[in-house]
Amino acid sequence: MQTVAKVKELAHAYAPDTVQVRRHIHANPELSFEEHQTAAYVRQVLESYGLKPVAMAETGLVALVKGRNPEKKTIALRADLDALPIVEANEVAYKSKRAGVMHACGHDVHTASLLGAARILQDLRDEFEGTVKLIFQPGEEKFPGGASIMIREGVLQNPAPEQIVGQHVFPMLPAGKVGFRSGMYMASADEIYITVKGKGGHAAMPELNVDTVLIASHLIVAMQQIVSRHASPKVPSVLSFGKVEARGATNVIPDEVKIEGTFRTMNEAWRKEAHQRIRKLAKGLCESMGGTCEIDIKNGYPFLLNDPDLTERARAAAEAYLGAENVVDLDLWMGAEDFAYYSQQVPACFYRLGTRNEARGIISSVHTPTFDIDEAALETGMGLMAYVALQELEANR
Repeated sequence: MQTVAKVKELAHAYAPDTVQVRRHIHANPELSFEEHQTAAYVRQVLESYGLKPVAMAETGLVALVKGRNPEKKTIALRADLDALPIVEANEVAYKSKRAGVMHACGHDVHTASLLGAARILQDLRDEFEGTVKLIFQPGEEKFPGGASIMIREGVLQNPAPEQIVGQHVFPMLPAGKVGFRSGMYMASADEIYITVKGKGGHAAMPELNVDTVLIASHLIVAMQQIVSRHASPKVPSVLSFGKVEARGATNVIPDEVKIEGTFRTMNEAWRKEAHQRIRKLAKGLCESMGGTCEIDIKNGYPFLLNDPDLTERARAAAEAYLGAENVVDLDLWMGAEDFAYYSQQVPACFYRLGTRNEARGIISSVHTPTFDIDEAALETGMGLMAYVALQELEANR
């Protein structure tokens, strides 16, 4: 418990600075793989702590906090740097200064929290054995995901972490609380692009055309049977189409219609089978109605697996640090995260950081123009990350 007290004391002391770090990042968002100024700022902050960050994946950074006997064990902590193409609607002092770009998914919180944790760990480096690898990655929001690039460039080597931990804002949970789920947690995410082709013409003479809009409409409806009639009830699956582009007019049937959607699940065998069923159904239906189609299914992020042993230890650490009443169980989540790439390589734990404050009206979901956080969550986030890392370095000695 002495370690808890030390970490809490430092987290409380550094929380005001960490709030300002978060506000700076929030006000200066950058899109995926364009995080040049963000990376430069993070580098500056890390160097002010006496750390020596190294660039990876162009706009990513890695730094090491070395304790006594640094080769003994390494654990990694990860944050993401990128923002989203959203126009911020919040009227706050730290509102985005970049038109059409906003930290609407909380990556500013993740980065600031990890910087705060780094400061705490650097202060305590003479009191633990091992190394904490700090990973600040680009492009979580954009395929193929910055995590996959960082891994390809060797982020999980030299030194190789035995575990990796990440956190993500959770606006459905009050600030001061965190959530954990062991085992399968988040879905894989694939992008589906279908172009329906036919014969355009005057809408008043459909008998002379092959109606691509009608075919596309039938196709979207028919696709729902892939999940409702073929997926096992035990395997969560989602097939949704969010974009339809038909460049016709009230009296013009276009030559082609483009459809874009996403398929998500938590079973690799079913994921592969579903892809085959999507292709077969699309081609067969289009041909039966006189048209053709082109299908491109891009394999996206894999499913995210929280290592049971690591997650159990991290949850115990959270209960010790925050109190059991502030640690909750999480449900399966059909959202996707490129942290999943790390979870496929080393034991991983990805938990949720509460950011909600209903009394202050901070209730908006991520990926919305009004998303914001109760900044008290930063003290929780930075302190807990540091404490979990310290506990992991102590584990299995």
